[in-house]
Amino acid sequence: MYQKLTEQPIFKFDEILHTSKIMQKVINLAKSYAYNDSTVLIRGETGTGKELFARALHSASSRSENIFVPINCAAIPDTLLESELFGYEDGAFTGATKGGKQGLFELANGGTLFLDEIGEVSAHLQVKLLRVLQERKIRRIGSRREFSINVRLLAATNRNLEAMIEEGTFREDLYYRLNVIPLFLPPLRERKEDIIVLAQSFLQRFSSKLHKHADSINEQALQVLTDYHWPGNIRELENVMERAVNVVETKIITPEHLMLGRHAANLEPILPAVPEKGLADILAEKEREILCRALCHYHTSRKLGTVLGLSHTSVLKKLQKYGLSFEQFKAK
Repeated sequence: MYQKLTEQPIFKFDEILHTSKIMQKVINLAKSYAYNDSTVLIRGETGTGKELFARALHSASSRSENIFVPINCAAIPDTLLESELFGYEDGAFTGATKGGKQGLFELANGGTLFLDEIGEVSAHLQVKLLRVLQERKIRRIGSRREFSINVRLLAATNRNLEAMIEEGTFREDLYYRLNVIPLFLPPLRERKEDIIVLAQSFLQRFSSKLHKHADSINEQALQVLTDYHWPGNIRELENVMERAVNVVETKIITPEHLMLGRHAANLEPILPAVPEKGLADILAEKEREILCRALCHYHTSRKLGTVLGLSHTSVLKKLQKYGLSFEQFKAK
């Protein structure tokens, strides 16, 4: 009844569009994880399809006939999230629904609960989640009674939980309870072979939805799509194709219909760039960019060297070369 009323979509592994070997490997791994009840922590950048994988894991599991309950932990204030997850008794707090309320753990009993953006959960709620994972029991807010639940937990995040543990913002014991089976989804820039098949699929969908006649993408436009780095991953590609179908007046999508980047409304269509710098300058720019990204997460030269495969001395020399310092990135 819940799934019918909320129009919860059923999604299977066969529906994940791809041609790349790296994506096939991830799907094969996920299929092998589906048949047990172990907790899976789905890792990946924003827009890589973490919820779709969670739904596919549920569909391929022995719980597929039961309920799948997703909740975005970042979308609900922490004070409300606790009552949503655990429910509450009658009169537990001011404004509580008369008769109390069932929480999502109870609703998902016998099925699967998917906690998206788990890295956004507060320290207080992390403690309560840890107890659920350890004891498989919950207690409603305002109640003295505990009762057992039979729920498979799936979680997802785009945050660096390891760095959060070092910073003291994520509990290490909860991390190990969640990270029983890690599943890493590759960003779109690492599976460029899939861009064309995804773009064609989005083109068909939006042409039908928007009552347009566009049915193909020319070679130049395809080259633009494959050359772009896609920081927003599949979600960004979907948005780009929807915009293209909105503006196109013919049957063919060309580069002029593609608006890429975060400020797409103010950008001219992006065409494949012709390198204007030498190889040494290009490599230096890339090296500096990698150092800047790593400095956001690692704040000592030894940790930075371990991650980048450099010696302590080499790290310090490169930071000096590019005018970088740890102090610049500590607050980021």
